[in-house]
Formats: sequence, structure tokens, C-alpha cells
Amino acid sequence: EALFRLKIGNQRFMEEKSIHTHETASWRSLLVEGQKPFATVLGCSDSRVPPEMVFDVGFGDIFTIRLAGNIIAEDVVGSMQYAVAHLHTPLIIVLGHEGCGAVSATVEEMLGKTEELKHIGALIALIKPGLAQLNLQLEQKALLHAAVEANVRWSMRQLSALPEAKRALSKNLITLVG
Repeated sequence: EALFRLKIGNQRFMEEKSIHTHETASWRSLLVEGQKPFATVLGCSDSRVPPEMVFDVGFGDIFTIRLAGNIIAEDVVGSMQYAVAHLHTPLIIVLGHEGCGAVSATVEEMLGKTEELKHIGALIALIKPGLAQLNLQLEQKALLHAAVEANVRWSMRQLSALPEAKRALSKNLITLVG
């Protein structure tokens, strides 16, 4: 049901028919006491893909974790674990997107075209293992598309390998979608 709600919301967004639910002051006042999001979304920090808008949902609907490249790091795992254990979100989405700067920077480094600043390099180091099987001979647009998809799959593999995630997935307590 949670995935269906996100897909329907995304369809409205794509068709420019967003309804922007759960934005009123009266709705927000209900959230003062607590939240009950129906999904957790790990997305990129990119300003062009805010999950609440892309999925046409409002305040309190999704628990959003955003950082460049939608990477898996300790604080991301902690945030997801909080969402599942305390907020009981049944769905985790790893949301990649075309034109991801962090993924593009990783590809550029892999091609030997650039060397990034220290902390951007730390992001690249977390993305790079997931792109190891890429065919770097692909045309640029196809390469970047394949890299974004590989990065989402990499994040999902890392998450599903965690002991807590394995248990939750095997008991059907959560669904993981990329």
C-alpha cells in the first residue's frame, strides 16, 4: 500500500496534477504530538529531487534522509533503523536520480578526468565500490545512467546485508525498493 501511494503520487507529479495533501496548519498541528510516516526515503541532496514533491506527499507522510549520492553511511543506517524501529515505516525507498552530481563525480574520477576535494572524495569512496562493474567505455549519457542505477543497487545491497535488515526483510516487516 505504501509503495502504491508513492507511485500514484509520483504519477500525479509527472502529469503536473499534484494535490499537495497534508500541508494545512490544522494537519501540521496534529504532527506536534508525533509522526507516523508510511515510508522512509533515502534520497540525494540534489535540490531538483525533493522526495515530498516527487511523490506528491505532505508533512508527516514520509521519513526523508537526504545526502549527496544517496549513499550508505553510519548515520544513514542509524536514521533508517530509527524509522523502522520507532516509527514502524514498512517501506524503504532508495531514490536515485538522473544527473546526480556525486555519481557523476565518481565516474569522472574513475575515468581519471578529475580529482575532487577531500570531503567530496569521501563521498566518492562510498559510491565507487558499487560502480566497479561499470563498462567505462559506454557513451557518456549511457554510462551516467548505468552508474546511477548501479549506485542505487549498491545502496540496496549494503542495506540488505545488515543483520537487522536481513531479519526485518525475512520477517516481511519491511520492503526495500530502489
